[in-house]
Amino acid sequence: MQIIDGKATAAQIKAEIKNEVEGILAAGGRAPHLAAVLVGHDGGSETYVKNKVLACEACGFRSTLLRFEDTITEAELLDVVAGLNADEAIDGFIVQLPLPAHIDEQKVTEAILPEKDVDGFHPVNVGRMSIGLPAFVSATPLGILTLLRRYNIETSGKKVAILGRSNIVGKPMASLMMQKQGGDSTVTVLHSHSANLAEECRRADIIIAAIGRPAFVTADMVKPGAVVIDVGTTRVPDATRPKGFRLQGDVDFDAVAPLCSAITPVPGGVGPMTICMLMLNTLQAYKQRA
Repeated sequence: MQIIDGKATAAQIKAEIKNEVEGILAAGGRAPHLAAVLVGHDGGSETYVKNKVLACEACGFRSTLLRFEDTITEAELLDVVAGLNADEAIDGFIVQLPLPAHIDEQKVTEAILPEKDVDGFHPVNVGRMSIGLPAFVSATPLGILTLLRRYNIETSGKKVAILGRSNIVGKPMASLMMQKQGGDSTVTVLHSHSANLAEECRRADIIIAAIGRPAFVTADMVKPGAVVIDVGTTRVPDATRPKGFRLQGDVDFDAVAPLCSAITPVPGGVGPMTICMLMLNTLQAYKQRA
């Protein structure tokens, strides 16, 4: 059983990006510039945006953080997006989700120029990706595919079970894994209304769990030798931890890991790759505008 180390892989990729940026600077170019918009004070969002800023520093990027109280109106936020779209100094930007309930997240997402949408959430990027055209791919699915490739895990012709059908992970992951230039796999998407879910998982060579239910994937759902990718990150109470909780993936790791040929841990698996792929998308946005 091999542990797929997303933390180490992300560090390696960020070092590769930094080397490329240093070459750009040495040739007289400027550093790529990523901006982030943070509305309110959600703890998870605060941590995620902080990590994005740190990743920018590690890659040699410029970063700008625009903070707003959760009282900002939808119209005001759309004006902020319009300003970033027009700012020639910004290569790409993200509006951190979730947004307050009074703001239409889809409207804000669609207001971002596709060529600056480094999160890969704009319908233009989603559509282009789904038919195999060049596009910014949402970071978590791209990070998973990158991990599989970096660990030389064969995906072509393999049966892949994806648990979850979200717009951020499940749907784009399915598109990537079935494409000839992606995973080239046979894909089954499973969700809360799927019949025979456990049986479908047992047939899979690769399971990608992004269902948001802690320890949902149990040993009886995994065939020996399968590869298991755990996208879940749920805080569960744990009195033995200093913060009173621990991060639990969608997979019952202790029970499932002995069966696997390879598995991602939580934390330290898919999570670090998500921000790393955002850096790759930002570098690509810079190159397209240079």
